[in-house]
Amino acid sequence: MHRQLECDVKSGGRLMRASTSFLGASQNLVLLLFLLFSMTAAFAQGIGADKEIRTPPPPAMPRINGPGIYGAHPGHPFLYRIPATGAKPIKFSAKGLPKGLMLNSETGIISGSVKSAGKYVVQLHASNARGKAGRSFRIVIGDSLALTPPMGWSTWYMAYTNISQKMVLAQADAMISSGLADHGYSYVNIDDGWNRKPDSKDASIDPPTRDAQGNMLTSSNFPDLKAMTGELHGKGLKTGIYTSPGPRTCGGYQGTYQHEEQDARQFAAWGFDFLKYDLCSYAELMKDRHNNDEAKKPYQLMGSILAKLDRDFVFNLCEYGWGDVSQWAREVGGNFWRTTDDVGAGLDGSLWKSMDAYGFGEAGLEKYAGPGGWNDPDNILLGKIIWKDKLVPTPLTPNEQYTWMTLWSVLDAPLVFGGDMTQLDDFTLNVLTNDEVIAVNQDVLGKQGVPVSKSGKLEVWLKPLEDGSKAVGLFNRGDEDSDVTVKWSDLSLQGEHKVRDVWRQKDLGAFKEDFHSKVGAHGAELLRVW
Repeated sequence: MHRQLECDVKSGGRLMRASTSFLGASQNLVLLLFLLFSMTAAFAQGIGADKEIRTPPPPAMPRINGPGIYGAHPGHPFLYRIPATGAKPIKFSAKGLPKGLMLNSETGIISGSVKSAGKYVVQLHASNARGKAGRSFRIVIGDSLALTPPMGWSTWYMAYTNISQKMVLAQADAMISSGLADHGYSYVNIDDGWNRKPDSKDASIDPPTRDAQGNMLTSSNFPDLKAMTGELHGKGLKTGIYTSPGPRTCGGYQGTYQHEEQDARQFAAWGFDFLKYDLCSYAELMKDRHNNDEAKKPYQLMGSILAKLDRDFVFNLCEYGWGDVSQWAREVGGNFWRTTDDVGAGLDGSLWKSMDAYGFGEAGLEKYAGPGGWNDPDNILLGKIIWKDKLVPTPLTPNEQYTWMTLWSVLDAPLVFGGDMTQLDDFTLNVLTNDEVIAVNQDVLGKQGVPVSKSGKLEVWLKPLEDGSKAVGLFNRGDEDSDVTVKWSDLSLQGEHKVRDVWRQKDLGAFKEDFHSKVGAHGAELLRVW
């Protein structure tokens, strides 16, 4: 988990090539000056020629975003912040809320508790000075959480273990002020480094790691976790915590080994809603980390404990896919499970190579994904992340960033952002907040996309959607721009079909037999066909 990162710096621009043998000396000079000016301008902007803002801004009229379904357990605290864009202020209302829930009309936060299991169809409404919007929303009170892939943020890839309560709260404020929360991002998750470390000489994290009753002690950088979760819940956000089933976490901090139930109850008492359980040092206790029975054991134990607590915990299994985790994760109570190594470590020092390998490598695991449980190829590393031990802009080209969000959405992967939310630029926000792209990921049907055609480095992926339409990803994994064609026969379609450009939110017309588009190097386009 703590492998050194290397930066693969790319200009993001394209060099123009032209034969100038027929030009005179003065024309050569003019062309040279033009090329130098163009390159200088691109580098000065820091964006390159292909850093296109594809998504139009949300309209001033209100629009309700996010999933169309949400699950919770009977009798447990319920919390849901209605994601909505439009000119502020926005007023919210709802019809058909189950008994025990109430809606704050100013914030759009639904809270309370529902005692009886059941399925409830609620009509959500939002209004502002520009107009009104409504949407059907299903609340399922029963035994399943994460009925769509969780969306949120994690500390790890922007801070490693250098984290604090103050920093987490600042990031939460940025989730709201940046508008990410208005598009459905809701989990604020603490990764490694929040508690104390055996044998440390740092006063903020030095032993003892537990008190006289065996309760885990926090770093001095986290003076009051209960107050922190309360503040986050007040904003309508949920929050997660991290530990390992082993004696120590990946960063060497106190783990949960032989204190599993005590620690889980403490996490619940603090008010957390999410647990990431990272194998780490537990692997040292295993004879064979690739053995399914051995890999399953610690997660089965923690899953059974979480199921008995008095609040909902989304359970994130992190064991890197060593033990065929997709096959048994649901069985032990998992809601999403890492199928890969850390994407941020970078294969051969390249973030693109690891994202490419891990993301497209999900093909074949689709039969294990669906409402309540999802394959997870790791966080989305856009914006400012730690790369080569420094907080810097992601080394990915703009095309590669669009590919990441497109692929993760088609895969029904959890959309957990790993960058610094307090330093979001317009381009990163654009990639993260296209509501039509997110709707593909959050579709209620919950079908993970699959590849339906491949030609060298060109691939077409299909994801069926609840309304009968189909999301189609056109991917160019190659190093040169190429035309990518999707044949209707590959989608089990015949005749004429309408095509919508999901990234640009634009209808393209009706097409017979196929559709083709130019896709940039390492790039992607996302279509909706019906």
